[in-house]
Amino acid sequence: MDVYRRLKELGLELPAPPEPVGLFQVITRVGSLVYLSGQGSYCGDDWVTGKVGTERTLEEAQKGAQYCMLNLLAVLNTYLGDLNRVKRAVKLLGFVNGAPEFTQQPAVINGASQLLIDIFGDNGQHTRSAIGVESLPMGISCEIEAIFEIAD
Repeated sequence: MDVYRRLKELGLELPAPPEPVGLFQVITRVGSLVYLSGQGSYCGDDWVTGKVGTERTLEEAQKGAQYCMLNLLAVLNTYLGDLNRVKRAVKLLGFVNGAPEFTQQPAVINGASQLLIDIFGDNGQHTRSAIGVESLPMGISCEIEAIFEIAD
């Protein structure tokens, strides 16, 4: 399955890869694994900010998680030059800026997980953790980091 054709079928396109906002690498390769630093819930000028459960709905936060994944894929695309080199998604770690009583962190990160499955099919299946946090940079509603296995 061609990743770019699949993105087009889903009505999606990759944004420009975000620049790092700190002193870190956005991607590091170790063998056939690539580790991607966390990306936030924004796409261009459309930002999903605020606490989930009070300022943002679950559905809005899921859209934010999808933005996180599109940003991760944009960084990976720039690094690899071809997303069809992705063998499989390995792991996601999702952080959700939620109200103290909000407990649906896994449902928020499903926005990113579903996108991986929609794009890569079975190779988009992955392990995952989703945790709630008090705050995130720039007030974003969620942030996700990822590990992918790639072909040479």
